[in-house]
Amino acid sequence: MTDTTSRALALLNLLQTHRHWPGTELAARLGVTERTVRRDVERLRELGYRVESTPGAAGGYRLEAGSAVPPLLLTDDEAVTMAIGLRVAATQQVVGGEEVTLTALAKLEQVLPSPLRQRVNALAASVRPPRIGDAPVVSPAVIGDIALATRDGERLRLRYVDGAGEESVRRVEPHALAPAGRRWFLLCWDLDRDDWRTFRVDRIVAVEHTRVLFARRDITAEEVEERVFVAASWSPQKIETDAVMALPLAAMQERFGVWAQGATAEGPDHTRWPVGGGDWREAMYGLLWIPAGVEYTTTFPEPHRSELREALERMLRALDAEPDASPGDS
Repeated sequence: MTDTTSRALALLNLLQTHRHWPGTELAARLGVTERTVRRDVERLRELGYRVESTPGAAGGYRLEAGSAVPPLLLTDDEAVTMAIGLRVAATQQVVGGEEVTLTALAKLEQVLPSPLRQRVNALAASVRPPRIGDAPVVSPAVIGDIALATRDGERLRLRYVDGAGEESVRRVEPHALAPAGRRWFLLCWDLDRDDWRTFRVDRIVAVEHTRVLFARRDITAEEVEERVFVAASWSPQKIETDAVMALPLAAMQERFGVWAQGATAEGPDHTRWPVGGGDWREAMYGLLWIPAGVEYTTTFPEPHRSELREALERMLRALDAEPDASPGDS
């Protein structure tokens, strides 16, 4: 293999790992001049790879889908079969393999020409893989686009429909895709809220690439896991109530951390926090997290309010009773 061929393959490998590469950085990585990079890009184009170039100080190169499948040692049928299989796998809970599935799908669909992409869409629409319980349907196209942007550090515009059916446009910096329970979640930095947010992927109806890159923000793996866990726990409950506590919103958020999700200011000195559960015991457990000494009111609904009061009255009698006293003793 000649030096020219080896260098072209090295260039191709770099182009496949990120959405956009500045020409100066490619030259430095390959140990050549920018003029040599331009020549190697032309060689890749002759082989069927569509390498897009942008001029200017922030310009560079990016790999796009071409008019024919590049020499990946795959036939058209093999490429279509692989893409369909990866799409199906990406919408299931593949234990320990979801990240590999998404990156493989992103790489393959990035270079599929339009006719083959249409075949994949048509065939994938007719495939009905086994569903896990009542897991919501996740769009393979949406999850593929998000996976690419997450890998490349590219800002996105999302059309998102919340639980109440309200649609909004969110400008985000995607950080991680993660399955939890029976759903997929996107953890991202919301540019309009200036804070971390977690979105259910099945509620994202459209993804728009901005081609604007961003520097990844610092966040630990433990915090990512906790935020996704909180988001997975945040769903309509059989019993729902609010607790209005005598604590300013900023102080409450500092104490509760990611569990402050959904809290809103109720005037300058109070915070309204939604609490829920499968029964009154679970909802009561949420109320017990309110810090000691902080007074609060709650809208606990009937008949659960009476059930909770009766349980608490019995508990107080038990605490007030002598340690050796038996139930019913006078």
